[in-house]
Amino acid sequence: MFIHLLSSLLPPCFSPSLLLILFIVAAVWFLITHRSVPPSSPSIPCLPRLPVVGSLPWLGGGGLPPHLLFCQLAHRYGSLFAFYLGPHYTVVVNNHQHAREVLLQRGRDFAGRPNMVTTNLLTRGGKDIAFSDYSPLWKFHRRLVHNSFTLFGEGTSRLQDIVLSSVDSLCVELLSGGKRGFDPSPAVTRAVTNIVCTLVFSATYRHGDAELQEVIKYNDGIVETIARGGLVDIYPWMRMFPNKSLNKLKDCITIRDRLLTRKLKEHKASQSEGEPRDLLEALLKGQTGSGQGRRSSGPEDKGITDDHVLMTAAEAFGAGVETTSTTLLWILAYLLHHPEVQDRVQKKLDEHIGSERAVRISDRGQLTYLDCVINEGMRIRPVSPVLIPHTAMTDSRIGNHSVSRGTRVLINMWSIHHDPQHWDKPDVFNPDRFLDDQGQRVAPSCFLPFGAGPRVCVGESLARLELFLILSSLLQRMSFRLPEGASPPNLQGRLGVVLQPLPFKVVVTARPGWENRSN
Repeated sequence: MFIHLLSSLLPPCFSPSLLLILFIVAAVWFLITHRSVPPSSPSIPCLPRLPVVGSLPWLGGGGLPPHLLFCQLAHRYGSLFAFYLGPHYTVVVNNHQHAREVLLQRGRDFAGRPNMVTTNLLTRGGKDIAFSDYSPLWKFHRRLVHNSFTLFGEGTSRLQDIVLSSVDSLCVELLSGGKRGFDPSPAVTRAVTNIVCTLVFSATYRHGDAELQEVIKYNDGIVETIARGGLVDIYPWMRMFPNKSLNKLKDCITIRDRLLTRKLKEHKASQSEGEPRDLLEALLKGQTGSGQGRRSSGPEDKGITDDHVLMTAAEAFGAGVETTSTTLLWILAYLLHHPEVQDRVQKKLDEHIGSERAVRISDRGQLTYLDCVINEGMRIRPVSPVLIPHTAMTDSRIGNHSVSRGTRVLINMWSIHHDPQHWDKPDVFNPDRFLDDQGQRVAPSCFLPFGAGPRVCVGESLARLELFLILSSLLQRMSFRLPEGASPPNLQGRLGVVLQPLPFKVVVTARPGWENRSN
């Protein structure tokens, strides 16, 4: 039974004899290490488990992606349940009360990250922000990154100038798609990648530029392969066996690091006094203590290395490109289903801005409904349906349940954002749910698209501004509709590193007043 199960999980190159050896090794390893695994709390319902494989036989779920499988299991075990992912005791949170407790009220208790093979490769052993374990060095590193992001935050025009320049090129590309319909995904991804490249290392590319294609290629390769590393993250010793996905991941990381190292060397050679020109220079100034507003150094400062700077830049691509472009594509897909929402946004744009000038960040206060459309897009299709795993750094509690140090905790954001107890008709796209009776924005406590607490996404404010500027600029200048006779986009989605919409086609037309300026 065990051999059959492992055979279903492993690549086809594994022979039965090798699987038998593998099982024996795994069994011995389990007997050695299982005593250190946090015991399940008797008060938290837990799936059955077997030696070596843990609860994996009960996690088949008929091919369901994890977020939907966890919703299904919650109906049987309750909104808080546990399972063993191999030897790793894991608790799943499916409601917002427990989520806020884990993320906010006991945020430091659960601020740790698990040690995993793929993320260690991706981040040079945890030299980034998202996957690094919680520590004084991590807190200092995060503060440095947060301060660097303020260069492009609200109150400055730098992000606005970068985004609007990229939107100009994006509009030209979208409007050249013709009337037969085309997939907008490549153009949107290129535009967002260009924005991130400019933010990170001041590089602006034209469509088809070789270096831009290199960035897109390695980023796509990492996104494609990182999601396939689940088995080696459960059983780290499996690194000794052939693994095509892991090898491809390593190759993509090598290409990424070669490019970013070259950019880092160029920035070191051309650093100047005054305000940093981009994220990479801001990080370098912060690393050496020359950044503006820098407080006196402490012992944790000494640990910020070039690797930390490089991995922060790399993470800006991994997080910034994929999440922003995917959110935009989901919103476009829903606008094709709900043309009345697009019409309403455009009416507000015409009333408050018109066609005489481009949208600015300062217009955000007048475009309340557009912000609600963005929020609803992030609610109904969260790009990270299950947040990056948290780890209990100390013995703690979730609700009335004790949780031991070392326990992994998964927050099922999909379940929280689709909970019918807190969202009326949660499967319906309805931006008005983020407005009160007076037409003012409301922020429900169960809306957590960027997480919360110590591990909240460090780039949240930057991402929100970027989404606002791109979407408002596109809808001000053009309209999106279905090709003649085409069905609306399939909204099921495809889960990799993020939840992506399935490919769909769109026809784009310039709006009155923008016909000539968009060509």
